[in-house]
Amino acid sequence: MNFGFLFDWDGVVIDSHLQHRESWDLLAQEMGEALPEGFFVKTFGMRNQNIIPLWLPRLAESPAAIIEIGDRKEALYREVLRRDGIEALPGIKAFLQAARAAGIPSCVGSSTPRQNIETVIEMAGLEGLFDGIVSADDVANGKPDPEVFLKAAARVARDPARCVVFEDAFVGIEAGKRGGMKVVGIATTHPREKLTEADLVFESLSGVSPLELMQQLGLV
Repeated sequence: MNFGFLFDWDGVVIDSHLQHRESWDLLAQEMGEALPEGFFVKTFGMRNQNIIPLWLPRLAESPAAIIEIGDRKEALYREVLRRDGIEALPGIKAFLQAARAAGIPSCVGSSTPRQNIETVIEMAGLEGLFDGIVSADDVANGKPDPEVFLKAAARVARDPARCVVFEDAFVGIEAGKRGGMKVVGIATTHPREKLTEADLVFESLSGVSPLELMQQLGLV
């Protein structure tokens, strides 16, 4: 089928919000810099290059320092992941397998660094289910800019208008819509009633058929 599925990562394929929150807290402790109240929820889904200057404005003109701090945060995150383990969210494996069987390619389009994604694919047993990965390492502009999803559409050789984005974050939903794509909201980070900009919203992909989904979106 001449369609493509583009998946945000955390909150859609896996849920490691707690591990991310812990890694930010560990980083803040290491640096002796408190995180503002509600900062994690406000910035979830954004790239570290955008988050860190909001947290530490004095570093806004110090890209090397921002990269170094971001790399340390992600190293802490991977340590927490290896300690805790991680599994795919309910229904995601079956959905990806059904999409593959229907001839619909799937690509990751995420603000997450590639090393994190590759680590989790191995840990969660998701090998061979994605046809490509576009990560924070591959884009200049973070969500809500649509760059990551436009590149993901190109990675699977599909017109953006014939792609469906799966997202849990407000900035990601906006990015998908700005890219001219249909967006399916997954209510992991925010309650479904808050995901009003998505075309469809599910609690999870358990029991969801790719072909029936396409029909609901009016694409077939």
